[in-house]
Amino acid sequence: MTKSNTLKVLLASAAVFAVSESALASDWGSFDGVTVEAKLIGGQQYEGLYGRIADWEAATGAKVEIISKKSHFEIDKEIKSDMAAGTTSWCVGSNHSSFAPQYEGLYVDLNGLVAAETIAEFVPGNIGASTVDGNLLMLPRAQFDVSVLYYLKSNYEDADKAAAFKTEYGYDLAVPDTWEQVKDQAIFFSDPPNFYGTQYAGKDEAIVGRFYEMVVAEGGNYLDADKKPIFNSEAGQRALQWFVDLYEAKAVPAGTTSYVWDDLGQGFASGTVALNLDWPGWAGFFNDPESSKAAGNVGVAVQPMGSVTRTGWSGHHGFSVTNDCANKEAAVSLVTFLTSEESQLAESAGGSLPTRSAVWKANVAAAQAGDDPFRAESLAAFAKGAEFAFAVPAIPEWGETTNIVYPELQAAILGDKTVKEALDDAAEAVDELMRESGYY
Repeated sequence: MTKSNTLKVLLASAAVFAVSESALASDWGSFDGVTVEAKLIGGQQYEGLYGRIADWEAATGAKVEIISKKSHFEIDKEIKSDMAAGTTSWCVGSNHSSFAPQYEGLYVDLNGLVAAETIAEFVPGNIGASTVDGNLLMLPRAQFDVSVLYYLKSNYEDADKAAAFKTEYGYDLAVPDTWEQVKDQAIFFSDPPNFYGTQYAGKDEAIVGRFYEMVVAEGGNYLDADKKPIFNSEAGQRALQWFVDLYEAKAVPAGTTSYVWDDLGQGFASGTVALNLDWPGWAGFFNDPESSKAAGNVGVAVQPMGSVTRTGWSGHHGFSVTNDCANKEAAVSLVTFLTSEESQLAESAGGSLPTRSAVWKANVAAAQAGDDPFRAESLAAFAKGAEFAFAVPAIPEWGETTNIVYPELQAAILGDKTVKEALDDAAEAVDELMRESGYY
């Protein structure tokens, strides 16, 4: 199932399921004396869920030792190093739908280890994207990702600013609906080094994913049906030029080429960035005065249009159990707990999108009840945004291609190569990889 259909299925399923109280009384097993080692994604928006681990420990008698907590990109490198060294006896790992195909042999098939009725409680599209070659490699957590546009509302409430913008650009200042408007406004709003119009993730898979979705928005694609790279097209050049133009105009922070997700979230929360394309998990953080200077001034809108469609790179997070884990029963219990209805209700309360049907129903009902206008605005934006969601190519080489492509994107952004030179060089290297991998 494509990501574009995920939310439709999810919302339809939500009408069938109710939030069960069974999760509150679940038997998580007894594992006295067992220690489960875990490698988890780190970041402010994930900490709330990890705070619940103490409840699982109290219920089971086991202990969880978090032996690594880093960004997904750093965790990915560490896991690959473990696989090469044969040091994979730790038990639970954070995973992602775009990373899962590359960890061949590392993780157990959770079918048969997790009750079928439990698996059926997740959104079918998320389970499908967690399954590689028939093996369910992770249970999805409440981190279904598709980005929308966060913006500071005050920039659209200033009459002098609106008049100045119209004089300079010839159209009314309003929340941008296209990437060209985002670029215009980002340059207009910027006052470096104190305030920036926007920002973007500038390294690793993060910038390649953003570039990928911009290429699609411009009418192109990353690979063709034979897995041949085609991103060095006119659509690809237009997409990369957008990143270059903003950097040259100093409309993004100078350090943006070293940014990944946590840097972007903290940047927008600092109140010094006008427009920020970002994930659902940040919504609650951005509008919480305890964590964000932008709180009370945050608007949420559907992601902008390119020349052809809206941006929509998507995926979801999850937890996996290693084949080398000494106590798989305890590890499966832990990942089931971390993705349970209780856990997803708690995690999605911060703004992230759940992957369980019943939790979607609960969130939508709460928003419709009008008890949280910002939450209702956010859910409406993400519901619309999910209509344009699509996953990365489900091939083991996706991550390897991003390691090839991102330095070339950076070279263009920093002015070391022209846009065409950078994309042609990247495409040539990815083409060699795909040939060596036997695709054609």
